[in-house]
Amino acid sequence: MSSSFGTLFKICTFGESHCKAVGVVIDGCPPGMPLTEADIQPQLSRRRPGQSALSTDRQEADQVSILSGTENGKTLGTPIALQVANKDQRPKDYGNMRDIPRPSHADYTYQMKYGIRASSGGGRSSARETIGSVAAGSVAERVLTDKYNIEIVAWVSSVGDIDAREINPANLTRETVDQTIIRCPDSDAAAKMEQLVAELKEAGDSVGGVIGCIIKGVPPGLGEPTFEKLEAKLAQAMLAIPATKGFEVGSGFAGTRLKGSQHNDPFIKKGDRLGTVTNNSGGIQGGISNGESITLRIGFKPPATISLPQETVDFAGDSATLEAKGRHDPCVVSRAVPIVESMAALVVLDMLLRQESRNSVKY
Repeated sequence: MSSSFGTLFKICTFGESHCKAVGVVIDGCPPGMPLTEADIQPQLSRRRPGQSALSTDRQEADQVSILSGTENGKTLGTPIALQVANKDQRPKDYGNMRDIPRPSHADYTYQMKYGIRASSGGGRSSARETIGSVAAGSVAERVLTDKYNIEIVAWVSSVGDIDAREINPANLTRETVDQTIIRCPDSDAAAKMEQLVAELKEAGDSVGGVIGCIIKGVPPGLGEPTFEKLEAKLAQAMLAIPATKGFEVGSGFAGTRLKGSQHNDPFIKKGDRLGTVTNNSGGIQGGISNGESITLRIGFKPPATISLPQETVDFAGDSATLEAKGRHDPCVVSRAVPIVESMAALVVLDMLLRQESRNSVKY
């Protein structure tokens, strides 16, 4: 199983949905950086379950503990181990699912791959696994903010068929995004989204959505063509998030409807560097950042775990009716916002460190 990600800033996550704890080991964090649990906790609190009536009823504080890699509030340059305890566990909720692979879940595929699986809560396929990535992403963001002045903001742009309209990503902050519990900065659309999610939670059903993300202040030159282009690594990071089914950068699929004369980004002088008039490329050209803001969109499917009865078969192929008792999110996008931000931070910092290592060798 590949639970590691990154080259110079490298992480390895661990833990299942209903084991004793989940967490991450970070290798490659620069020494001497101020870091305490208080720097990591805000994003974990934005991700945690039970934070609103629109999320799962599972109650977890998700308090992070730094086990190694710091002393007197500063990083040592050695591996940083972060851990979050699982406290509100209910493995018994999944007893009737041991013999029935849940539709559109990972039960069948994990069983076929390993010959065994964690039958409670989805194990490593559960979104609870993302705690490690969010914790590591918070550390990466500390470096990006302090050293490079890079800002990452994600938001909910659609839920089901409800689209946000009045959004200018360049002006967004996390504070404006968090003004609604669905994390959509268009208040009118947010109200409709929240109503839809509440209705589906009551009905035991679920719905998908789309998250937008902007990365501001990225310098030109990041990306490792050919097979580790910046957008390729961002796509890998985003599609590693549970429930993701789509990824776009810049104009994305909408750009396929344009002519080259409409889609091209003409260059202009911006201060002491070149910039572009438009940003259909989404800040990346030829797999390398061009200095403009990087813009992404990530599609999330409806959560696979629902409470409605589902006609399916068990592992023996016999007909079965599945009625899930486990707690689940009716829509994951509001809690996935900090996950998207964290995965973006991991990619950008790793690419920055790789570029700096290249630039350090001069002839």
